[in-house]
Amino acid sequence: MGILNITPDSFSDGGLWLERDRAVLHGLEMLDEGADLLDLGAESTRPGGGVYGDGAATVPPEEEIARLLPVLDELRRRTERPLSVDTRKGAVARAALAAGADLINDVSLLSDPELADCVAEAGCPLILMHSRGETASMQQGIRFEDLLGEVAAELGDAVDRAVAAGVERSQILVDPGIGFGKTYDQNLELLHHADAFARSLELPVVLGASRKSFIGHVTADDGAPPDPPRDRLAGSLAAVAWASSTGAAVVRVHDVADTVRFLKVWHAIEGSGAPR
Repeated sequence: MGILNITPDSFSDGGLWLERDRAVLHGLEMLDEGADLLDLGAESTRPGGGVYGDGAATVPPEEEIARLLPVLDELRRRTERPLSVDTRKGAVARAALAAGADLINDVSLLSDPELADCVAEAGCPLILMHSRGETASMQQGIRFEDLLGEVAAELGDAVDRAVAAGVERSQILVDPGIGFGKTYDQNLELLHHADAFARSLELPVVLGASRKSFIGHVTADDGAPPDPPRDRLAGSLAAVAWASSTGAAVVRVHDVADTVRFLKVWHAIEGSGAPR
């Protein structure tokens, strides 16, 4: 899944793809590089607190739709590949689905009940990502007694609410929400045990670790600040390798070409051990 941020303030590439034609060309380029689908986001969900500084500002639905639709409309005209829209708002999801989006990626565990309703009406897939609280403050006061158990339980509750709204369970994917309201150690633990969510919830897992700050902490020299997002490719590929080895159904990435080449080699090595 290639990430296309149509935002001025995303943590990694905010402002690069705000202009419609540049965004469309970048999206088509990622598809040419081997992305199976794109994830379009017109509101940054950059968490606030800690190394993130101030979190991203909430965008009114009208502004989010105005950023999103020109890009979505043109991509829909030029490709039949699946297009996902990353939004927390039912009004935005409804507009996106009417414009030809194929699935919705909600990073707020259905904070807006209307989102589940419009997904159910469309009969499309839904990604539910774990997070707690508002983006502006979710990196403050982080508290888990049982990280894996609580994340699984809260994802399960959101799945139940989606199903109650009419979403087919077979259409739901779950994401443990790496980087959203978790500490450095908790992000590593979630990634390490990502397969636990597939087993406990019996649903496909989406993992999005690309360029996130915990990677910058791991790769930085001792005593140095975290490596910036542009220097986190190697660490992002390591996260993709682990995600693939644990059976993740989807990996959400910024660097599509490098990830595709990496996975080709990884799968070739994996397949070489198969009986001949």
